[in-house]
This record gives sequence, structure tokens and C-alpha cells, in this order.
Amino acid sequence: MTRKQIFAGAALVSVITLSGCASADNQGATSVAGRAAPLVVPPDFALEPTAVTAIRPTEGGQEQVLEALFGGTAPRSAAERAISTTPGAADLGIRSSVGDPNTNTVNKGSVTRDIIAAPEGDGQTAQAVIPG
Repeated sequence: MTRKQIFAGAALVSVITLSGCASADNQGATSVAGRAAPLVVPPDFALEPTAVTAIRPTEGGQEQVLEALFGGTAPRSAAERAISTTPGAADLGIRSSVGDPNTNTVNKGSVTRDIIAAPEGDGQTAQAVIPG
């Protein structure tokens, strides 16, 4: 036999031996975990059941989450307060009379007004392209 064949044989035997050790180690770990004793509460640790009449806090969880995330209620504009505090049902045909000058609306600013009033189509410095 040549040196290369002897070296290849020794390497093959080493790999097989080491892989067998690894699988035996994993089986031993699972068998030890399977024999673990169950958890037991010590007798000197006294547990008392909760009282049936215990009063829970009246604050809802949702309000606490909103308070934590957003820092409480936001200040309302005069138009929003007027809309939300107006009692009564909506008039019939309300959607056709929304453009009435006496209708309370929220001022969106001049930028929004300019966008809505802009003509349809490409502008001088911008162009809309739909890929496809």
C-alpha cells in the first residue's frame, strides 16, 4: 500500500469514529432530560387564593395604552369641537349640501388648496409616468 492510501484510510476511520461519538453524546443528553424529577412546590411555601371580591381598577387598558403612546388627548380645533358636539341626526341629502358656505370645515392650508386646484396632467417641472 502507498502512503496516500494509508492516510486516506486513517482519515476515514477517524471521521467515522468522531461521528459516532457525537451521536452518542446527543442521546445521552436527551435521556438525562427525560429522567428529570417533576417540579414540586415546597410545603413551607404558603399560597393563598385570591379573594373573589377583589376590586379591579376601573381604568381600561386601551386608555392606558393610548396615554403611553400618544401622551393623552390631543387639543381639538374649534371646527372639530363644533362638529363633534352638535347634537341630532344628519339631515337627508347632507352629501349634496356639503359645499354650502355655512358648513363648518377644517382649514387644511394653502398647500392642500393648491394641490386640489391644480390642473390635471404634466406640469412644467414634473411629469407623471406610469410604468408598464
